[in-house]
Amino acid sequence: MTPVYSQEVAEARAAGAPIVALESTIITHGMPWPQNLDMARRVEAEIRSSGATPATIAVLHGKLHIGLDDDALEDLAGTRGAAKLSRADLAVCLSEGRTGATTVAATMIAAHHAGISVFATGGIGGVHRGADQSFDVSADLRELAITPVTVVAAGAKAILDLPKTLEVLETYGVPVIAYGQDAFPAFWSSDAGLKAPLRMDTPDAIAGAHAMRGALGLAGGQLIANPIPVEAEIPRAEITPMVERALADAEAHGITGKAVTPYLLQRIFELTEGRSLTANIALVLNNARLGAEIACALSK
Repeated sequence: MTPVYSQEVAEARAAGAPIVALESTIITHGMPWPQNLDMARRVEAEIRSSGATPATIAVLHGKLHIGLDDDALEDLAGTRGAAKLSRADLAVCLSEGRTGATTVAATMIAAHHAGISVFATGGIGGVHRGADQSFDVSADLRELAITPVTVVAAGAKAILDLPKTLEVLETYGVPVIAYGQDAFPAFWSSDAGLKAPLRMDTPDAIAGAHAMRGALGLAGGQLIANPIPVEAEIPRAEITPMVERALADAEAHGITGKAVTPYLLQRIFELTEGRSLTANIALVLNNARLGAEIACALSK
């Protein structure tokens, strides 16, 4: 299966220039219109200004696209009913000629297929609260264990069970590296109240660790936990009660499976009166910038 490359990405690949992959679920399921389109454009511009080429990944009418031109980006941002694609359903969506947005797991698969080593996102999925009963654990964690892509995120989403998420990542042998601090960040907050297993302070060091994993023949990637800028964060003490309220509302309404995360993000947007969206945009831009710096370091 040959992907469709945007002209910008095709030229970067031919030149051996640094490329940063971007997911598309954040566009179709993570933010409302038109903020989603504005965010997508700003993230791509941030990567370009940091010296790399952005490659937003999505499935459009049964074709895997690595990089979207502006018209395609706008069309995707306005799409309603796009499938939310992970490892389990990526191939089905392609074979049936449908349109879908890629989650962290599916974006990692597509990025690796295209020879892209760095991927910037908002926050990864993980172990959902109550997973001891529901067994609801994101495929993102297993993907990090088997696909050799360095993923830059603001930690895991704060709606998750973060201690169990870190435990599963440790079991899978995934390096969880906090950038520039010892604490593990929690998406909207820079500190989850948990110590990160590892710390690195420069893009060059992160690129070196990525290269060394390849030299050792180790499977899987790295999770770079990049804290949201302090001026944009919602402190943990403030956001935690809102997360608890949103989780209770989801349970009361019988929200399950893939619908959980989009529901919780929307509910927290309402409870924070829009502050969560502002924070989300800030952290995605911050991750894009660091992702570009790591990609540039890898290309040296």
